[in-house]
Amino acid sequence: MAIIRRNKDGTIQSDSRGLEPTQSHPALATKKGMAALQETGRAVPPMMFEIAAKINNAKDKPRKLKVLKENDSVALRQVLKGAFDPKIEWALPTSEEIPYKVNDAPIGTDHTLLSHEAKRLYLFTKGGDNTLSNTKRETLFIQMLEGLCAEEANFLVTVVKKKVNNEYKGFTANLVKEAFGWNDEFMKK
Repeated sequence: MAIIRRNKDGTIQSDSRGLEPTQSHPALATKKGMAALQETGRAVPPMMFEIAAKINNAKDKPRKLKVLKENDSVALRQVLKGAFDPKIEWALPTSEEIPYKVNDAPIGTDHTLLSHEAKRLYLFTKGGDNTLSNTKRETLFIQMLEGLCAEEANFLVTVVKKKVNNEYKGFTANLVKEAFGWNDEFMKK
C-alpha cells in the first residue's frame, strides 16, 4: 500500500528521500477525481432506498433537488411517478400489511434491483394488465418484494401505499415535479 502525501498547493509530495515524485493515479491529483473514484468499486448503482435516504438527510431543497438530478434515470422516474401521480392507482391492497418474506441476504449479493424491476410495475396498476387475476397480481408483487433487499422492498411498499413523504421527510410530489421538469399532470412541460 502506498501512502500519498500532498504539498500545501495540492501537488503530490516527493518520496521520503526527496529524490523522485511519488507515482499515483492521475485522478488522485484533484478532489473531483478522488470523489469520482469513490464510486468506482461499487458493483451496483445507488439503490432507490439510498436515494430516498439521501433526500431525507439533505438539509434544504436545493440539496434535495441535486440528489434527484444526479440520480435521474428512467426507472427512478417510473417509480416516483407511481408514488406521487394521483392518476396512477395501484391494483393492490394498500390497507393491510403485505405478507412477504424479507430477503435477508447481504445487499448486493442475492437480490434483484428495483431499478431493474421498475419496468414491470405496470402489472400492479389499474389498467396496466387487465388479463391478470387479483390473486396472480398479488403473487407476482410478493415475489418481486421477496427478490428485493429488505430496504428496497420497504421503499416499494411505501411507493405503493403512496406514503413516501411519511417515511422520507421532504420527499414530496412538488420536489419531484421540479427536479424532473414535470407539470401538475406529471408530464414534461
